[in-house]
Amino acid sequence: MQRKGIANLPMHTGHTPRWLWERMVKLSKAISEVIIDEYGQVELLERLSNPYWFQSFSCVIGFDWHSSGTTTTTCGALRAALKPEEHGIAVLGGKGENSRKTPGQIEKEGDIFNINSSDVDKLVKSSRLSAKIDNSCIQDNYTLYQHNFFLTEKGDWAVVQQGMNTNTKYARRYHWMSDEFDKFLEDPHTGISCDKKRKETLNMASKESKNVQKISVDLINDNPEHLKKYFRPNDPNQTTLFDFIGKQNEDFSKFNNQEEFTMPQHHPVLNMDLSDREFEVLKNAYEIQPEKYEDLIMLKGIGPKKIRALALISDIIYGEKASWKDPVKYSFAHGGKDGFPYPIDRKTYDNSIETMKDALYQAKLDDKDKLGAIKRLNKYMN
Repeated sequence: MQRKGIANLPMHTGHTPRWLWERMVKLSKAISEVIIDEYGQVELLERLSNPYWFQSFSCVIGFDWHSSGTTTTTCGALRAALKPEEHGIAVLGGKGENSRKTPGQIEKEGDIFNINSSDVDKLVKSSRLSAKIDNSCIQDNYTLYQHNFFLTEKGDWAVVQQGMNTNTKYARRYHWMSDEFDKFLEDPHTGISCDKKRKETLNMASKESKNVQKISVDLINDNPEHLKKYFRPNDPNQTTLFDFIGKQNEDFSKFNNQEEFTMPQHHPVLNMDLSDREFEVLKNAYEIQPEKYEDLIMLKGIGPKKIRALALISDIIYGEKASWKDPVKYSFAHGGKDGFPYPIDRKTYDNSIETMKDALYQAKLDDKDKLGAIKRLNKYMN
């Protein structure tokens, strides 16, 4: 994968005014056409999969530079601006219900672009797998609510998707660029950016979790029935130590005036106990006998809770720990100039700005629109 990443953005309400929207579509088209003409379709996807460039692009076309709506509006403007028959690029998916239409849209565009059926199947899998990884394998408390899939006529692709943390009202944006399937679960996010690191984030897409990935598959294929002792149905009432107080031992209490505690044989996986209904999903997975971890996580019903449970069981039984490091690498939208938490990657940053400037200078726009866009870019740089 060439360049991927994550950006953290605050949630802002409101809609884009019609007059601004029309200009955003016009400017998005002009910049995209320059990049496609000069460098090709893949280069535009490369740029969109780079969180630095994407943020610069959003600023240049005139949208609020740091809100969660940046992703929705920018991808929407590109969807309106790029025509498959004209530019050889289709922008698929979207927000909410539209995100779930992506597989069908890929199949439709595959026919139009004359992409063979086996490659179309891989494209559909890429879409689903990128979403599953960011929503379930990287457990950072952000739930995906939009998924944008960029597809070229030759089958190259990029993904820009976003999740929301309902408690903090911040959104985290994830970027992907096409590559081989065997890299999907080996630290796929190499250009990550957001406002802060979480203290603990289960990252089952990390190289550090490779052994746990394998053990998770083995636990399922060896019949999960024998794992049942590690789970109990969720109880709406929180268990406390007082639940384990037994009758007083008269001889003991006579001298100590204390009660005995009898602890249970069962040692539940904390916060991850599965109900009987949820456990049925693991049994169904056993019937299928998945060969690889990516096959396991793609099965219906295998979500964050079961992925986490298998990871914790791997630690309890085999002492094999998964990665609990938040894959965030760099603070972009809310800091970084003071070197905290990481210094700015100046080379990448400057390269993004210069590419954007070149595109603006060459864009087929009148001088007023071009000057306004360059001013916004200069303001963003400062």
